[in-house]
Amino acid sequence: MPTTERVTVTLPAEMVERIDRLERNRSRFIAEAVERELARRRRAGLLRSIANPHTEAEELASVGLSDWASGLPSDDEGLVDESAGKAVRWIDGKGWVAE
Repeated sequence: MPTTERVTVTLPAEMVERIDRLERNRSRFIAEAVERELARRRRAGLLRSIANPHTEAEELASVGLSDWASGLPSDDEGLVDESAGKAVRWIDGKGWVAE
């Protein structure tokens, strides 16, 4: 069972009234809203990362996964399944595109 923690959040009275009109369990409503916001921010961060890749990601894209994987220690061979991926390449101004 997930651990819960009690927190105090200050909201405008009108907002609390609107929540209470829609949902009996205020805590669950707020927890779901926070989960959605966290997911939205993760997606936004990923989109920023895709639009502006880290230098190492650009290097990996230019080298290719096979060459990169060949540099891994031999006991790490099972960590990369080249057949599971999709061939992509980076195009400045466009981002990652399928080959």
